[in-house]
Amino acid sequence: MTGAPRARAAGPLLLGVRHHGPGSARAVRAALAACAPRAVLIEGPPEADAIVRLAAEKDMRPPVALLAHAADDPGRAGFWPLAGFSPEWAAIQWALAHEVPVRFIDLPAANSLAMPAKQTPAAAPAPAALPDPAALPDPAALPGPATPLEPVDPGEQAAPGAGSAERLRVDPLSVLAGTAGYDDPERWWEDVIEHRGTGGAEAFTAVAEAMEALRAEYGHGGHEDDAVREAHMRLRLREARREFGDEVAVVCGAWHVPALGERTTATADRKLLKGLPKVKAEISWVPWTHRRLARHSGYGAGITSPGWYDHLFHAPDRPVERWLTKVAGLLRAEDFAVSSAHVIEAVRLAETLAAMRGRPLAGLAETLDAVRAVLCEGSDVPMALVWDRLVVGDVLGEVPESAPAAPLQRDLTRTQRSLRLKPEALERELELDLRKETDAGRSRLLHRLRLLGVDWGSPAVSRGSTGTFRETWRLRWEPELSVRVAEAGVWGTTVLSAATAKAETEARSAKGLAEVTELAERCLLGALSGALPVVMRSLADRAALDADVGHLAQALPALVRSVRYGDVRGTDTAALGEVAVGLAERILVGLPPACVGLDADGAAEMRGHMEAVHRAIGLLSESGPETGTQPEAGTGAEPETWPAAEARPQPRAAGSGAAGGLRGRWAATLRSLAGRDGTPATPGLIRGRAARLLLDDARLAEDEAARLMGLALSPGTEPPEAASWIEGFIGGGAGGGMLLVHDERLLGLVDRWLISVPAEAFTDVLPLLRRTFSAYDTGVRRTLGELVRRGPAAEGHSGGQGAPAAPGFGPGLDPHRAAAVVPTVRLLLGLDPDPHGHDPMEAAR
Repeated sequence: MTGAPRARAAGPLLLGVRHHGPGSARAVRAALAACAPRAVLIEGPPEADAIVRLAAEKDMRPPVALLAHAADDPGRAGFWPLAGFSPEWAAIQWALAHEVPVRFIDLPAANSLAMPAKQTPAAAPAPAALPDPAALPDPAALPGPATPLEPVDPGEQAAPGAGSAERLRVDPLSVLAGTAGYDDPERWWEDVIEHRGTGGAEAFTAVAEAMEALRAEYGHGGHEDDAVREAHMRLRLREARREFGDEVAVVCGAWHVPALGERTTATADRKLLKGLPKVKAEISWVPWTHRRLARHSGYGAGITSPGWYDHLFHAPDRPVERWLTKVAGLLRAEDFAVSSAHVIEAVRLAETLAAMRGRPLAGLAETLDAVRAVLCEGSDVPMALVWDRLVVGDVLGEVPESAPAAPLQRDLTRTQRSLRLKPEALERELELDLRKETDAGRSRLLHRLRLLGVDWGSPAVSRGSTGTFRETWRLRWEPELSVRVAEAGVWGTTVLSAATAKAETEARSAKGLAEVTELAERCLLGALSGALPVVMRSLADRAALDADVGHLAQALPALVRSVRYGDVRGTDTAALGEVAVGLAERILVGLPPACVGLDADGAAEMRGHMEAVHRAIGLLSESGPETGTQPEAGTGAEPETWPAAEARPQPRAAGSGAAGGLRGRWAATLRSLAGRDGTPATPGLIRGRAARLLLDDARLAEDEAARLMGLALSPGTEPPEAASWIEGFIGGGAGGGMLLVHDERLLGLVDRWLISVPAEAFTDVLPLLRRTFSAYDTGVRRTLGELVRRGPAAEGHSGGQGAPAAPGFGPGLDPHRAAAVVPTVRLLLGLDPDPHGHDPMEAAR
């Protein structure tokens, strides 16, 4: 560009741009350097005038955004994102570097935030309220500044005088591209602006003339609030001209350029602004991401390829060569075989495609075609990686500490820095060892933020240890989380105080027992000791009033997990332990009558509750020693039947002793359920599962298990009820299948029963059996088939010495070989390898 735009001679320098266009950014930078205006006016909220100088700080790294929110409702907020290749950012940087005043001239955020939310097209110019937290992350509700050159949903032709909501909404970019003979508006814009070097005055003048012609042809054609916004822009422009004369540059969306040159009076413009709703607004800088600049994220001013545009803007020369080198580096890092020869051939192919298509420079389409054909060998799998990492990208901007922020945000930033937990746009997995102080602090912070609705991290299943001292998180910082932090500021000025206050409020307003128990668990995970007394009072009150066994069963596992978490986190959980024991005792009393007369769905739900209680009581018992004489399951010392004293009510004791006695009383309850076959009967699904739980805990002898199965599969039992018992006993995955593999007597009982099912009942039984056996692993099903084909075991055998061997197994148990591994197993369990002082190897010999 040589010289100033022609608009400069007639008044202010009007630079109509495409938001987030690197070509527009280069042209703006060149135009400002050539004309050296005394002030720069930029489309954006005037509240940002007070903090615009922070853009010159060395710690400010785009992409960033201006975040404005209502002071009394932080959830009502709007963003004005700026990337390093945005024309507005280029104008701000030039002005600050040359000490030229910068003013924002768009409609104030105080007005735009107060306006009711509307359904807007893709070119939505005004910020709108964010959705409810439950709807996040939903970037479609995060509009940005005006985007007159972006494609929008086509409107309908309205009759003259129609309301603003019915006006024709035109897509200027598509109209201009179609006029030039292009079928792709993005490709037309790249050819005309992005690939033309620095552009020039002629480009701005041509774009302004095109917008003027389009507005004359289609009327207003933009967003329904454009008239109000443009009136405010004209008023701000008049103020600047009075102060600086005509040596003023305006950087705004190209669609608005004709409106800023209209001959209107200040009185008419003020009349349009009269009576606008208004709220008190607060504004700050927040980090943004390239991914949130992409159109597919729902951002109104979005572009297709922010990573590609960032490369075009910052590449000093040979952009195609540099881009394909980046692609090669990415693919090599992912273990794809890419050599320098691949890059050379890809560059040649991209340039050849551009020449064949009549383009001034190889664009994104040509480079991607070359990458797919040469570097990816025609595969779309690595192409998806290139698109996600480079074409879109996960760059996260940074904001200096001096930027204004709410007290809660400042405390969060300090905590993140002290824990060395930096926010990142790219999702990553974080493994925590809670025995380390730093990792424990990270865990507390993430749990507290989740309680506040700031879902920076989400818990994940650990691929390593399953111990309670391990935690795995998936972290990803999204720009809208800054709004959630602002919303959470109503609870307190620090993360700890805010999470504590919110937990106390939720405890008082909770409606169900399960909701309070979950809250108690979250308080322990977040180390919110200040909130626990309120939560515990609420928990005790609701537990005392709730008589529904299902509700109690849902609440118990969370309480037991909380008690266990307290051990590794050093939290006093004595009060929680007492409540958990009380809930468990009420379940012991109420479960048997609650299992009577259930239909199929109710029985399935109750089975789930019973399994959850079984696991919870086992964990609760492990928190302390047994107080009775009942030995621990699995030690080999427990009797095959229960002493009568176990079934008698036990006095409730506080602490771990009471928890320890629960295991025996729970076994007695399961025994009662397993033997219930009277009228009204407990469903077979419940009885079968109770028997299986007892067998797994070594509290039911194998002979007794076979007897119960024989009773359940006797001719007097209806086939559907018998199939339900089988589903309860051996259902639930490979565990039940392995039980049948190693105990051919049980398999024989099932086989003989199945053969005896009458033909008219077989159709009803088959779906239940298919559901049961389909859950087994393929290898287990194959082994069972071999056993059935070979025939049942001899009567009296149960997999012991001399029993027929299953495929892949020996003929029976070798006690000498088995004894050799006992010391190692006991060592793994934390027991004395040889409590009797014998030499295990000598004993094995």
